[in-house]
Amino acid sequence: MTDRHPYLDGPYPRAYAHRGWHVDDLAGCENTLAAFVRAADEGLGYVELDVHRTADGVVVVHHDPTLDRTTDGTGRIDALPVAVVAEASVGGRERVPRLDDVLRAIPGLRVTIELKSDAVVAPALAVIDELDAWDRVCLGAFDESRLTAARAQAGPRLCTSLGQRGVLGLRGRAWASAVPAIGRLAGAALPAVEGQLAQVPVGFGPLTVVDRRFVTVAHELGREVHVWTVDDAVEMNRLLDLGVDGLLSDRPDVLRDVVAARSVR
Repeated sequence: MTDRHPYLDGPYPRAYAHRGWHVDDLAGCENTLAAFVRAADEGLGYVELDVHRTADGVVVVHHDPTLDRTTDGTGRIDALPVAVVAEASVGGRERVPRLDDVLRAIPGLRVTIELKSDAVVAPALAVIDELDAWDRVCLGAFDESRLTAARAQAGPRLCTSLGQRGVLGLRGRAWASAVPAIGRLAGAALPAVEGQLAQVPVGFGPLTVVDRRFVTVAHELGREVHVWTVDDAVEMNRLLDLGVDGLLSDRPDVLRDVVAARSVR
């Protein structure tokens, strides 16, 4: 890729508060406005959040399809109006926020938005467009079709991560690169690698996803590698030593300190 998206102009390495800063006095308050504002206040440059569409078409920030796990509410978000969803209490103290409110509250942060359903793609893009937040937003999804639809609607102003198919294509190219003759043949057979960055786990079951060859091939293709969800300082340092470009963590306090310590080496 020749054009670098402004999303990647943020602080490096990319230190993400995964679902916001939901530790210490905000424990249990994942994906809340307070968690994202706190991440900004603590000096993180990136956050990750998840979105669903309510029954009346509003994009809200919440991980699960239902309210049951993290709030005092119940029911599927896509079956409830925003007025009901917004009254659910997260961690006994915070409300389920709207995406537009979160983006307005943290203008200095870059945000990965995980699309949790097909129905949320178009309204999420509408929010991003209304706020002209294209330069500071990256869309992600496991389902490649959601990202394909988003790219088709938004064009080159949109930054996206790789979907599952793209990650498979990248991992396959990394394996094939060990044998040049196979690598030349594999390039045409493997899934296309679409998107500006790969947001991936260290491993998937018995399969190692992130190793030095994976990072090298991603960089050769002009893609960054951001790894989730890493909460241990030793593992954070190991991955950064491999050359990964970003880490997503449920312990943003630990990640912040690791990045700060590395910056003064």
